[in-house]
Amino acid sequence: MPATVVLDHDDMRRTLVRIAHEIIEKNPDGTIALVGIQRRGAVLAQRLHTLTGELLDTAVPLGFVDISFYRDDLASRPSAPIVHATQLEFPVDERTVVIVDDVLYTGRTVRAAIDEIFDYGRPERVQLAALIDRGHHELPIRPDYVGKNLPTSQDQRVNVSVKEVDGYDEVTIGPSPEPRRAAA
Repeated sequence: MPATVVLDHDDMRRTLVRIAHEIIEKNPDGTIALVGIQRRGAVLAQRLHTLTGELLDTAVPLGFVDISFYRDDLASRPSAPIVHATQLEFPVDERTVVIVDDVLYTGRTVRAAIDEIFDYGRPERVQLAALIDRGHHELPIRPDYVGKNLPTSQDQRVNVSVKEVDGYDEVTIGPSPEPRRAAA
């Protein structure tokens, strides 16, 4: 069964513009910072950084986290993680940090990102922006800003492609190439 396109380039652009507006409306004091989860969340954070900067007429701090060594399944993974840079070159203290991710699934990636951010300081608040919320959360984590709620089965996979990494912008849903994991 082929993958189905759920967001094309224009849909993604409109969705990110809406999320940028929502972030600014919910944080009128402007003490926000955007932190993208490597890899595609970082790209989306860069785009939101540009959009929020245009809305505020000033740039908000932008950072990136790589949660590879904060994962709760690191010891059970069959291969070494591909590590990308963590860059938090601003104080996170007394600031609202908006974590940006491409797909919210179990919530474990976001939990790892929160753990890493708190290693750098104590934000006033932490919010979450996700392009796609596909459900099946295993932790009590919900996005403050969501581009699209996309109900899925656990046998499906949501793929986010971004021009900066993949050469085009698109979100698709299709069958998962991985076997479904057994319940513990």
